[in-house]
Amino acid sequence: MANMRNGMTTNEMPYAKPEERSRWDAFRLAIYNPSTNEIFGRTCSSWAALMVFYSIFYVVLAAFFAICMKGMLHTIDEKEPYFTQDRSLIGSSPGLGFRPISPDVEKDGSLIWYQAKNATNVKTWTDRINTFLEPYKKANRGGAPNTQPCDFNNPPRPGMVCTMPMESWGRCQEVNGYGYNSSTPCVFVKLNKASSFTELETTLNFGIFGWVPEYYNDTEALPEEMPLTLKNYIRTRSPKETQRYVVRFQRNTVWVSCEGENSADKENVGKIRMYPTMGIPGYYFPYLNQEGYLSPVVAIYMERPTPNVLVNVECRAWAKNINYRRHSTLREGSVHFELMVD
Repeated sequence: MANMRNGMTTNEMPYAKPEERSRWDAFRLAIYNPSTNEIFGRTCSSWAALMVFYSIFYVVLAAFFAICMKGMLHTIDEKEPYFTQDRSLIGSSPGLGFRPISPDVEKDGSLIWYQAKNATNVKTWTDRINTFLEPYKKANRGGAPNTQPCDFNNPPRPGMVCTMPMESWGRCQEVNGYGYNSSTPCVFVKLNKASSFTELETTLNFGIFGWVPEYYNDTEALPEEMPLTLKNYIRTRSPKETQRYVVRFQRNTVWVSCEGENSADKENVGKIRMYPTMGIPGYYFPYLNQEGYLSPVVAIYMERPTPNVLVNVECRAWAKNINYRRHSTLREGSVHFELMVD
């Protein structure tokens, strides 16, 4: 039991009031304490040990990262993606895109609406087409690398890509204002990797790597749902016996059809022409990440759509390995746009 002395047990210590310091003194001692030789709460030897530990730790971490990066880069090809087609997020079924797109996509969506007699309004749309077609014009002028004119008798040489025959686009040429000033507008449709409208807001000038179309080149095995006008177009490409092989080879085409979505739209859209042909020739495929490659384009010319009437148009690509789905937000193998000419 503790002894008592002057009313206080012998194992008790008297309370010592802590030294009062100003805020400046407390701050100064936190930086350097002369009584303990501590800098920011640590002695020099403690700081040295800490520096050595973290130096070794980060050197080892950097070396491990470099080894992993070297291994990953060793598996990556500069030309060919590691995952392609069904193994990739893009998939193996290309989509269709169209141009021009409204300057205000958030507001107008896929609507092409303009006044044919309003020069400023017309220029807005033709300028957007010019911007889209500029890479194609540059390639035709010889300003793009590895490009050549192609046809079925003159496919691209190894490492080369085909230019677009823009001179065969009929009324859908810049010299004609793409038909916008005469109420006969042109829309340009192209294959690309996109399958929904939101993806089309960017300029996509490439396709699915390594994708090769499976053509509808047998006139006896055309899909039942294929539009009659397209069927007739394919079937009429059957001239003399001596040319049968050549013509069958020319049927190696990704066919494209465009028409109004319902009976009223079919009537109001009027006659539709396509340039240079009703499809994309097979010599544009496959896309192998060639330098200078541009996604092939079909020019859609609409002759006198009914003025002041909103027309819904659907364009569809036809190949055995192009999936088709007509859902508004999950559309595949086709593209939808609305047209109204005032």
